[in-house]
Amino acid sequence: MKKKAHNTEKKPDLVVFDEDQQRYDAAFRPYATNVGAPQIKLPNNGSWKSSQIYKANKHLRAKYEAIKAEYEELLKVLEYNELVTNAKFSFEPLIGEIYHLYNNAKEEPFLSIIDPDSCDFSYLGSFRLTTDYLWEQVADRIGVELPK
Repeated sequence: MKKKAHNTEKKPDLVVFDEDQQRYDAAFRPYATNVGAPQIKLPNNGSWKSSQIYKANKHLRAKYEAIKAEYEELLKVLEYNELVTNAKFSFEPLIGEIYHLYNNAKEEPFLSIIDPDSCDFSYLGSFRLTTDYLWEQVADRIGVELPK
């Protein structure tokens, strides 16, 4: 059987002809194919993208600041915990009780149950032992920076 020779004649651009299937298929295309069809325009996502980027960056910045503040607070707890734990004391501290930190004559910190109003030692601050066995600062002397 003889094969039909394909028509090799070039069709005009406005004619939608599928060479593989040898048929006109303009009606089957998912887009308009004639000259009078409306223009296909891509939506302008530029303003949406920039506003979303701004919102995402703002959200991430806020999250970063919250984590940074939590980190700094954790470092402060660590410093206080090391300061009070390394101070001299000759008793077993009880959870929930407030203790006072002082410097002795040699500028060494020591922990005491004596209230700051009742003694003449160099007062550094007051601390409470938490249930996590961490020292939480409850008061400090105004203008006196705790040693690091």
